[in-house]
Amino acid sequence: MSFRKRHNYKNLKIWQLGLEIANNISDILETFPKHEKYNLSSQLSKCSISMPSNIAEGSARTDKSFSHFIDMSLGSSFELGTQLLVAHHGKYIDETTLKNLENKNEEFQRMTIGSQNGLN
Repeated sequence: MSFRKRHNYKNLKIWQLGLEIANNISDILETFPKHEKYNLSSQLSKCSISMPSNIAEGSARTDKSFSHFIDMSLGSSFELGTQLLVAHHGKYIDETTLKNLENKNEEFQRMTIGSQNGLN
């Protein structure tokens, strides 16, 4: 019987960066107005948490299945990019915060696509 090597998600740089982004989002949501709690704040929280969560869940699967979970994580990162622009437009985040998070998100996307290509 052969055992497939599983990925240790905590050692994956894409998971680490995804977690950092989720934590950054969590920190800035504390400054959002109360009326956004169930709207934009909730959406930002869900998609940012989805990014490292899908990496972690997929790491226990076959490479083909892991690639699917990476794809879902990538989709969440594009959703996050859009929501950050909405938050900036609503003046909930400033230009510096937007650029910082956009840069991290773009790095996550590059790393995620590279990881996915390595599995295929």
